[in-house]
Amino acid sequence: MGTASPPAAKPPGSQNPRNETEHERLDRQLMELLQGFRVAVTGVQVLFAFLLTVPFAPGFGRVDDSGRALFYVALFGAALASICFIAPTIQHRILFQQNQKPLLIRRANRFGILGAVALAFSIASSTTLIVKTLGGAEPALATAIVVVVLCTWAWFVQPLLTRRTVEHKNRS
Repeated sequence: MGTASPPAAKPPGSQNPRNETEHERLDRQLMELLQGFRVAVTGVQVLFAFLLTVPFAPGFGRVDDSGRALFYVALFGAALASICFIAPTIQHRILFQQNQKPLLIRRANRFGILGAVALAFSIASSTTLIVKTLGGAEPALATAIVVVVLCTWAWFVQPLLTRRTVEHKNRS
């Protein structure tokens, strides 16, 4: 019986603290992405459903041109977000057992980011439309700024700062 050689050293940041095989890691990553999409798509569907009913509300005829533009941005943002959050699940079904998990994970990640951007536009536009209709242009502008800043910070800036910090620590 020979002695086993020690495993090759891995570069910093590539440790496998879960002791997963590559296949297990890909399965976990895909399931985590799909679970996140299940949460996001529920919110998107509620917003989208609400937006689909707005033009049929009695007061919609009083919405001015800028309000209608906000409505269209919100509606198409919700539609795009729905498409992006649903696409990975459909692609997973179509590519089932085709050994395409790495590709599916990369695509799902991109779809998730694009879906989040579309959702941010939809939330900001629909909220701004409502505030504009109820309170006028100035409160609507303030609302738009606050919503965009919050979405940008919570969904993009904060995780990107954390990612940069982690990558910097891993290089050290």
